[in-house]
Amino acid sequence: MTLIKSISGIRGTIGGRAGDTLNPLDIVKFTSAYAMFIARRHPGKKLKIVVGRDARISGPMVKNVVCGTLMGIGADVVNIGLATTPTTELAVRMSGADGGIIITASHNPRHWNALKLLNEEGEFLTAADGAEVLDIAAREDFEYADVDGLGSYTDDDSFDGRHIEEVMNLELLDLEAIRKRRFRVVVDSINSVGGVILPKLLDRLGVEYKFLNGEPTGDFAHNPEPVEKNLTGIMDEVAKGGYDLGIVVDPDVDRLAFIQEDGKMYGEEYTLVTVADYILDHVKGSTVSNLSSTRALRDVTEKHGCKYYASAVGEVNVTTKMKEVGAVIGGEGNGGVIYPESHYGRDALVGIALFLSSLAQKGLKASELRRTFPAYFIAKNRIDLTPETDVDAILKRVKELYGQEKDVQVTDIDGVKLDFPDAWVHLRKSNTEPIIRVYSEADTMEAADALGKKLMQVVYDMQ
Repeated sequence: MTLIKSISGIRGTIGGRAGDTLNPLDIVKFTSAYAMFIARRHPGKKLKIVVGRDARISGPMVKNVVCGTLMGIGADVVNIGLATTPTTELAVRMSGADGGIIITASHNPRHWNALKLLNEEGEFLTAADGAEVLDIAAREDFEYADVDGLGSYTDDDSFDGRHIEEVMNLELLDLEAIRKRRFRVVVDSINSVGGVILPKLLDRLGVEYKFLNGEPTGDFAHNPEPVEKNLTGIMDEVAKGGYDLGIVVDPDVDRLAFIQEDGKMYGEEYTLVTVADYILDHVKGSTVSNLSSTRALRDVTEKHGCKYYASAVGEVNVTTKMKEVGAVIGGEGNGGVIYPESHYGRDALVGIALFLSSLAQKGLKASELRRTFPAYFIAKNRIDLTPETDVDAILKRVKELYGQEKDVQVTDIDGVKLDFPDAWVHLRKSNTEPIIRVYSEADTMEAADALGKKLMQVVYDMQ
């Protein structure tokens, strides 16, 4: 069974039996629940819902089911076709829609797909709103329109251009400096929608480019998560020489990673750190990332005399905290940059524009820029759980055990995070797997892994 229903949407593998996988019956059910939720927020209104999708092979099938269901509920559908997640988010706001559905399983492999749900601001639903959608779906509390109340359907392919204009109008985009540097880059867009929109952006920026896996076929050339083990192709290409940078996005273009001019990983965690440092060079204000992201963002923020805040894991938790503290930049260590001047969503296009601006203004190579930041390493481990494991009790005991130590700061807004003077470790229950995720960071990978393994043994000794 791969069908996963959560407050952020529904996802699963394509094919199989109803209730077990992502199939037309469950797509209808969940789309209906979402549409009813939106309708109850806007009683008496003719709804408008934006639908965008990445290039997954199953995308056309899922899109047809979603759009037909929305029309059956009585909502007018604006289909923006192949579009990034941030483009779809912006399209909701730009079109004055009441919500949006993004058909993408993000970094999951090609046989997965998902529905991600947006509110009228083009932002992900809150936990409470997502729980309400799940409740409506569980009760099958749907009401469909009669023949005179059916929704309409419109195709609108203008939003790629409008998204790019949004990026080009960013106050801190240094277009003159970027064009003057005459950057030459390689882009891996994993045969998805990055291959559609990024050439248009790079043309506007005056950047010369070569694409790997640039056709939006949905037949991903490698595991689409933009981490080092999956990126040997572009790393080898950049290492041949003649390039300033490698650029990597995931299938829906909300995560962003870079390859240095020497063919080595810049570090996914340092995408946000670099952009934040550039923003804070020009505008002072607070920053936010989630508890499992690198400490380097805190260090850089404090270097600029500003305040850093941590949130629970999850994009909606990051954006909620950003709004609460008025952050000027935020995001996640997975390469997700959230820049409120544009919108409250992870956006690789914004990240590319601001990263290139920093690189151009400072006149550095990517490897040189990377060395200006604190060097940290994150180890990622896991503890497999049995049905009998009481995770909450274990985490409570870890908190009690380390809460008595003077040099340890304990945070429990999302699992338990232990901040030591020179390292940290974060234990949290996965929302999608029967495991405890154990992330740890230190100034060497060996030290980070040792710290994670130490806490894993503490947990094992408690069972």
